[in-house]
Parts: sequence; C-alpha cells; structure tokens
Amino acid sequence: MPVALSLLMFGIGLSLTIGDFRKIAVKPCSLLAGLASQMLLLPFIAFVIAASVNLPPELKVGIVIIAVCPGGATSNFITYFLRGNVALSISITIVNSFLTLITIPALVYLALIWQMGIGHSVDLPLGLTILKMFYITLLPISAGILVRNWQKKLALRLEKHMRYILPALFGFIYVVAILGSRERYQEDVTDLYVRVLPWVVLLNLASMSFGFILSRLLKLEKGDQISLTVEIGIQNSALAITIAGSALFLDNYLMAVPAIVYGMFTFFSALSFGYLIKKFSR
Repeated sequence: MPVALSLLMFGIGLSLTIGDFRKIAVKPCSLLAGLASQMLLLPFIAFVIAASVNLPPELKVGIVIIAVCPGGATSNFITYFLRGNVALSISITIVNSFLTLITIPALVYLALIWQMGIGHSVDLPLGLTILKMFYITLLPISAGILVRNWQKKLALRLEKHMRYILPALFGFIYVVAILGSRERYQEDVTDLYVRVLPWVVLLNLASMSFGFILSRLLKLEKGDQISLTVEIGIQNSALAITIAGSALFLDNYLMAVPAIVYGMFTFFSALSFGYLIKKFSR
C-alpha cells in the first residue's frame, strides 16, 4: 500500500511545475478558503447531522470522525483525473496534515464527551505522521516535479502512460482499503450499513455542494472550482477507519462503520460531481 501510494503521488507530481505552487502562494485565497472549510465547516455539518438522526451514539461519533479527516491521496487523484488545479489540492492536503494533529484529537474528544460521556485519548504521533507524509506524499511528488522541470520530454512521455496506470493503481488501493477494513470485523453489520448510508451520503453531498458554491462566490477559475469542491467534499475514509477501529486509537468497530460505508461510494460521487462542474460550470 505505501509503495502504491508513493507511485500514485509520483505520477501526479509529473503533471506539476514549481510555478503552479508559486501562483497559489501569490494568491492564497482558494487555499485559505479550502483550509477554513475543512477545519471548521465540515465538522459543524457532521455535528448537525449527528444531532439530527436516530442512530446509536457510536455511529454518531463515527460520522463526526469522517468529517475531521481531510481527504488525502483520494482527493489529489480525483482532482488530477478531472484536470483540476492539482497544486491547490496538494497544498491543502499538505497543510491539513499538520493542522489535523490538533483538530482531530480535539474534535473527536468533543464528540465522545457529547455522545458517550467519556473521553479517550486520541493522539496522532507527530514524528510518525511527518515521516509518513514525507515518504508517501512529499518525496514522490517532489521527485515527479523535479523530473518535469529537468526532463520535460521524459516527464510528458511518462505522464502519457501514467494516465492509464494511475487509475488502475488507485483502484487497487481503494479496493484493498475497503475490503481490508470490512474483513477486520467479523460481526454482521449489514443493517448498520443500511441505516448509516443516507446520512454519510448527505454529509458527502452537502460538503461538495458547499465547496462548489464557495468556489463560485469567490469567482475562481474552473480548475480551482473542481479542486475546492473535491477537497472540501471528500474525506480520508482510510484515516477515519484507522482512528475509529484501530487498537492504537479508539478500537471500536461500530465507530468505523460510517467511514467504511463512506469509503464505498465517495470516489464515484466526487468523480461524478466534478465531471458535472467540468462540463457545465463557467
């Protein structure tokens, strides 16, 4: 999985130049809007949904956990596939990787106190998180950018093949992550899947809709509209499953159910939503 993710990030990096990131640094409006939305608005939407539905407390906490885990490789790949502003997507992902060291423990703790009256320590190891981000994200993306800037012809040839390889690679990662998370739990939770499905769909659609409306209000270009919509609308289901179900964190399979269900459809919903923006938005 780490090797597959690194190859995915390298392929995405081949499509970028240093100038792409320089533009964002000069005009950071879209970056700041994406960060503020992911850190503040999405958790708020999740808390509202959780407060409004008739579900067990563990599932309500699970819905909140999804919202506090910003999209990673998934949102980057979808943006790349739709020819959105990949540099913007990656910039938001990188900054979020550091912000979530604070926001995830704080918001998950708040959700646990609110729904279950107890508090668990949810600590994301700083050193390990930085190393993972460096080796799986920053290093391969940087390598791809350097190849693009130093050997442009080679990068363009590689990228032509990557257009076919990356979707297959991402499909492998996606299937392994979802099947692995389901096999981890032996209990029959099919009924819970059905019960939680409408609410995680609502979270996903509400988030993407807000991202699109915000990008229109900010009068962003179409590529930025796609990036902002996908980044705000897609959460990192793999991270949410890990936090909810791993013995290192909350070790509660019920809390992981919303993230498992969420991960089964969001790739396709985001791809469809982004395609509509690409086709009809001006």
